[in-house]
Amino acid sequence: MRHPGTMTARRGELAAFLRAARERVRPADVGLPDLGRRRTPGLRRQEVAELAAVSVDWYVRLEQGRVGTPGSGVLDGIAAALLLSPAERVHLHLIARGEAPPQQHVPAPLGGSLRAVLDGMPLLPAYVVDFRFDILGRNAAAAALFGPKFGHGRLGNTARMLFLDPETRETNLDWAAFAAEMVGNLRVNQARHPDDAHLAELIAELRTASREFAAWWDDQHVHERSRGTKRIRHATAGTMTVAYDMLAALDGSDQRLFVLTPADEPAERALRTLVAAHATALASAG
Repeated sequence: MRHPGTMTARRGELAAFLRAARERVRPADVGLPDLGRRRTPGLRRQEVAELAAVSVDWYVRLEQGRVGTPGSGVLDGIAAALLLSPAERVHLHLIARGEAPPQQHVPAPLGGSLRAVLDGMPLLPAYVVDFRFDILGRNAAAAALFGPKFGHGRLGNTARMLFLDPETRETNLDWAAFAAEMVGNLRVNQARHPDDAHLAELIAELRTASREFAAWWDDQHVHERSRGTKRIRHATAGTMTVAYDMLAALDGSDQRLFVLTPADEPAERALRTLVAAHATALASAG
């Protein structure tokens, strides 16, 4: 049984550690605009909560030491949002849960040439995923379209986003068709990488958490579509139709470059407006 005094001291240490970590991260470091006056340096509590995909109220109570024992996955989301080092992540788990975290999956590094391709397409939303659909990198246009949380924390895997994030499901107007393609792609990738434990964990998680995923998976759905069109509902830009292409890297890394292009003139105007607004916000933050 843990001594009450030890638990109180640990919660105080957790609160101090989170505040210090939050104050070290600049909004621009995580793709956020630096808007309005800030009473303290670094990120606001609301921004950390959004990046970690938790409620603002819960995060405030965590930082004040007023919650119970957080889950390991939630802590990893916070660690990613705060850009913690591996040693800092372990420390966070120890002071929040009293135990070391499970071994963390580290996605394969993004190749320098693909990074250059991403940055060389300022008007086209693009990102790179591996065979698990972990997001290895995304450009500023993708952040402008999908929001600054895209590619960070718990929103760092597009398969998990598609099936488990309500906002992603709501904004993809052709969700069922696109989600079914994702299941088929995952089955193909599992055949290519049958011994990858993290891919197996992802599939098991999605089968448990999503009835649609489980039904498509159990139907032995196999599909490897690399291009198509879809409609996206954006909070400020409205509905736009975009084409998507998934291009395979030829270096044997099994990485994919996913590029979105406007399918018509209204979509092109909307994307240009979003990208310009995002660039202005980042410039103001700098």
